[in-house]
Amino acid sequence: MSGAPETLGDLGEQLIQRKILQPRYGGTEGFGDDSAFLARIEAPSELVATTDSCPSPVVDLLAEPDFFHAGWLLATINLSDLAAAGAEPLGLVVNYTLPKSTTVREFERLLDGVDACCAEHRTKVVGGDIRDGAAKQLTATAIGRCAPGRRLRRSGAKAGDSLLLVGSPGYLWAAVLLETGRATLPEPVRSEVWRRASRPVAQLAAGRLLAATGHARAAMDVSDGLFATVRTLCEANGLGARITGDFVLDEPVAEVAAQCGLRPFDLAQTWGDWGLVVAVRDAGQATKALAEEGIPAQELGVLTVDPAITRGTAPWRGIAQERFSTNSWHGGELSTLLTEVLGR
Repeated sequence: MSGAPETLGDLGEQLIQRKILQPRYGGTEGFGDDSAFLARIEAPSELVATTDSCPSPVVDLLAEPDFFHAGWLLATINLSDLAAAGAEPLGLVVNYTLPKSTTVREFERLLDGVDACCAEHRTKVVGGDIRDGAAKQLTATAIGRCAPGRRLRRSGAKAGDSLLLVGSPGYLWAAVLLETGRATLPEPVRSEVWRRASRPVAQLAAGRLLAATGHARAAMDVSDGLFATVRTLCEANGLGARITGDFVLDEPVAEVAAQCGLRPFDLAQTWGDWGLVVAVRDAGQATKALAEEGIPAQELGVLTVDPAITRGTAPWRGIAQERFSTNSWHGGELSTLLTEVLGR
């Protein structure tokens, strides 16, 4: 139809390369080759890699869907895994399966989101693949490097280590509560909550600092909720945990929690903010080192020989996002997600 938005199906692969990808990535070394060029590795270094796909962003259930959100989230998901390894990112290799009906504008917004997130984290897209398919599927592989012997794993923690939550939790679900009318905040505070929810930041600087200084023994990013993360770390180390404290939330998130009758812990334990949980030898020294770099962190609890995971005197049975289940964040209605995540 005349005047209809131009689609990828209208262009075809060659014109997509020439009109969209070449102007954007043509200056990247290796563009157009069969393999991406990452970097000239300075010895000694250890390489790490991670691959993850991107679900539909929760924020797209709250407002007009924007491919920018998916692009940003795709990069964050992968870079956050590098953060948990204490790695410096070398680049991102992307793979996009998109319907032919995808408009050029939508595709460019997707690329904008990935590129903006990479720029925020001082890395870039170095290669990838695009193909047509019946359903959208976004996947990326992030490659990073660690100093020899400094790579963080899920294992390596010891009983008595403190658990730190690195980052500012609760922004995604605070935004959900605001956008669904369950809480109110004045502008521009509300807009800032939305910005933080739709542009989560991987804790790369924190991971590298804690690895380089030797403060951290083990780490994992909070992709499936705080409870699932702590449980996985405990299982990886044959330990339990005693969750000893509550959380201090950033002021706007705390206000949303108060308006909704939620404890700070209720928002802090949710998924979607891409923090890190790190087992450290000395919580005071680690939080001080992070604070000097402007990175928020707070003590969550301590690892124990007893394999139980408790909060206070009772077993902790927190929420946990899990794929291939009814509470998978790869699908579902917003009302169902709200009930499962916050009991609302």
